Amino acid sequence: MSFLRPSSLYHFLLAYPSLKWMPCQIWGFLRWPGIDGFLRLLVLVLLWSTFSQLVFIPSYSMYPTLRVGDRVLVEKASYYIRSPAIGDIVTFRAPLRLLNMQPGFRNQDVLIKRIVARAGDSIEVRGGLLYLNGVAQREDFVAEKPAYTLDLTYVPKGHVFVLGDNRNNSYDSHDWGPLPVKNVVGRYVMCCYRPSNRRK
Repeated sequence: MSFLRPSSLYHFLLAYPSLKWMPCQIWGFLRWPGIDGFLRLLVLVLLWSTFSQLVFIPSYSMYPTLRVGDRVLVEKASYYIRSPAIGDIVTFRAPLRLLNMQPGFRNQDVLIKRIVARAGDSIEVRGGLLYLNGVAQREDFVAEKPAYTLDLTYVPKGHVFVLGDNRNNSYDSHDWGPLPVKNVVGRYVMCCYRPSNRRK
């Protein structure tokens, strides 16, 4: 059986004479040295608010994955270095076509759905199954099989196709079409809080 052991660098730092009198110097970031510590905390708060967001779930459209009243953490940094992927749960601003179809929505409204297809993919819904590029998908996370049909649709460049996990109670791409990637705000990371007295 092997165990993790301190590195030779660790032993050198402990033995180095000029460091013996300031044992916390290596971990200076964890200390609170007045204004310097406050500024570091301020930077962390600004980074947190810039690249992450807590979101309240107001509807059943993503049930059972997400429930009404859930508070979820969304990160907004990863899509600067990679493209949205199939299976990602994303938040996004309401697209223009949705705004035209439903006047009740506003441009700043943010929705949450799951990406099921990307640019260049074909998608179809028939017989209670979702077909991606002609292959039926196994989706254990949906509330129930979709009761609707969707004719063969090709996802254009710069777009993704998003659906709610509660397929029969979700207003999504099967109603208003592919979503422009530029409208994507962030990616769901985890549920931070779930009310214990609610089933949905």
